[in-house]
Amino acid sequence: MAKTIKIRQIGSPIRRPSKQKEILIGLGLGKMHRVVERQDTPEVRGAIAKLPHMVEIVED
Repeated sequence: MAKTIKIRQIGSPIRRPSKQKEILIGLGLGKMHRVVERQDTPEVRGAIAKLPHMVEIVED
C-alpha cells in the first residue's frame, strides 16, 4: 500500500494568480479548511512546495 498524506487548505485562492488556483484544483482543494488525502509522490510534494502559504500537511 502506498503511503498517503493529508493536505489542508489554509489560504484563500481569492486574488491569487490563476496558476496557483489551478494547482489547488489539481490537489482537489478549492475551499478553505478542506482536507484531502493524496498519495505521497514527488508530484504532490512539488505542488505543495509551490503553495506553502496556502496549504499545510496535516499530522495524524
